[in-house]
Formats: sequence, structure tokens, C-alpha cells
Amino acid sequence: MRRGGAEVSTRHANFIVNRGGATAADVMVLMTEIVERVRLHSGIVLEPEIRLLAEQRV
Repeated sequence: MRRGGAEVSTRHANFIVNRGGATAADVMVLMTEIVERVRLHSGIVLEPEIRLLAEQRV
């Protein structure tokens, strides 16, 4: 799965890789989509393992 320059790693689904030119917005969109897909598929709500200093609404 890829949004802009941000892509879910093929080695570990919990990593997001910058494939070139990824913006913070690309990463946030991808993170949001991952959380929603996992929730719909399994009912589990993922939480970021990082601290987001500023949230950008996309």
C-alpha cells in the first residue's frame, strides 16, 4: 500500500518507508488508512507507537 512517497514496508507491516519525496501528509494519510483497514477487518484499533507532535488533518 502506498500514498504519495510513503509505503508500507514489504518486510514488516508496522514500518512506513519513504520511497522518495514522502511528505508528513503522505505518512499521516497512510497511517490513517492502515488503522481503518485493520479496524474493519479485525475490530482491533491500532495506536501509534510514536508521539505525534502536531497533527495535520487530511
